[in-house]
Amino acid sequence: MPARARTIRALVFDVFGTVVDWRGSILRECRALGRAKRLAVDWDAFTDAWRAGYRPAMARVRSGELPWMNIDQLHRMLLDELLQRFAIDSLTEEEIDHLNRVWHRLDPWTDVRRGLALLKRRHIIATLSNGNVALLVNMAKHGRLPWDAVLSAELFHHYKPDPEAYLGAAAMLGLEPSEVMMVAAHKDDLRAAQACGLATAFVRRPREKGPKVKVDVSPEPSFDYNARDFVDLAKRISR
Repeated sequence: MPARARTIRALVFDVFGTVVDWRGSILRECRALGRAKRLAVDWDAFTDAWRAGYRPAMARVRSGELPWMNIDQLHRMLLDELLQRFAIDSLTEEEIDHLNRVWHRLDPWTDVRRGLALLKRRHIIATLSNGNVALLVNMAKHGRLPWDAVLSAELFHHYKPDPEAYLGAAAMLGLEPSEVMMVAAHKDDLRAAQACGLATAFVRRPREKGPKVKVDVSPEPSFDYNARDFVDLAKRISR
């Protein structure tokens, strides 16, 4: 049943890439650090490698190879490996910890604040991210994001796309899965939510991975909505 034919009471949002520009934000901080510390590093490659390690690291947790670790811990594990790979050995522990928490300081895409304000008028809006709670709360403060709730895979000890994350979010909101819509720029995330009975909204983020990487932003007929951005999504839902 399409979302238009059912009552959607809450929208839950993927965050990295969908709500915030992780690549642009991290590049800015890394380049500033490089200038301050006089580091000759390919920060584009560094940033892309850090993000590329994200899914394999989560997969190791999901498979049981690693015990439960939240995203801050996984990011730090990956960062320690990258510092060795890129021969960065002049940072203090305080500087390394601050760099690891750059993921708490990611900036939202330009449409996000307005779009969330519009969507919040009629719906509960919440995160549903693999990011841990502290990360998401700090990011919301940094980016002035008006969430009604901060829901994280950390609460369920299951990373997306495990069903426990999607079903757990609906349960925590006191709703049936069919009353919840997953909003994401990643089709695999939406398909996993769809398999759990959630409605789905695809939002295009063609610049997520930088200017040299082509991202699939084609509309998907199986999703309930396909939108250019959050403002466009708000207009489509209100029709």
